[in-house]
Amino acid sequence: MAQARAEIGIIGGTGIYDSGLFSDRQEIKAHTPYGEPSDVITIGSYAGRSVAFIPRHGRGHRIPPHKINSRANIWAMKELGVKRIIAPSAVGSMKLEYKPGNIAIPDQFIDFTKGRNYTFYDGPRVCHVSVADPFCPELRAIAIKSCTKMKYIMHQKATYVCVEGPRFSTRAESQFFRDALKADIIGMTLVPECPLAREAEICYLSISTVTDYDVWANKPVSTQEVIETLEKNVEKTRKLIAELIPAIPSDRAKCSCGNALEGALM
Repeated sequence: MAQARAEIGIIGGTGIYDSGLFSDRQEIKAHTPYGEPSDVITIGSYAGRSVAFIPRHGRGHRIPPHKINSRANIWAMKELGVKRIIAPSAVGSMKLEYKPGNIAIPDQFIDFTKGRNYTFYDGPRVCHVSVADPFCPELRAIAIKSCTKMKYIMHQKATYVCVEGPRFSTRAESQFFRDALKADIIGMTLVPECPLAREAEICYLSISTVTDYDVWANKPVSTQEVIETLEKNVEKTRKLIAELIPAIPSDRAKCSCGNALEGALM
């Protein structure tokens, strides 16, 4: 991995198993202190930028959400020199106005996962990193501007509740997430990926595309409808990423993500 470098990382979500954007592609098999990442990492060029891509669930969607080795994925990105991560994912909607096909740019998350590896600091050194505002403000602003330019229906703020999976919610859980926690969208992969990126001092952006309403809505939906929406979302996400990459500045002057560990280590 020493000779391969990238400045922007993409962790592809459901349906995005190949970036489809790169020239000068090479595949890197990464080895980390935390085991194997989800798959080989593809490094290439797009719009003059060096980009690394890894499918979160592995090619062919073989890794369930609770088994994703996020520590290995983020560690590998850090070792490659990645400073920004763009992380698309498919989510369910907790609000009527967050319609299937819409894009949400989360600004907060609520963690309802149960048994994952949440930190690089399991001792003897301890880290209490701040995730008060877990997503990079500069990347969020660029994504919002890009969505507006492309005329995508987009929600500038969203609270993402992350559940363990791989099962979906009961109706009671869904109502609780919606009514008590005021969540806007629901998914299974944001945590611990997002806070690990913060520990690695990497800027992190979630692009959440809505596939359907969660069960609180009691809106029957067929698998075929979900697949059709997912396919449309994948194409939309690819176009958005293609717009985002050249818009990201080389320096990180408008966020503090690169200094996240200052005062966090014991």
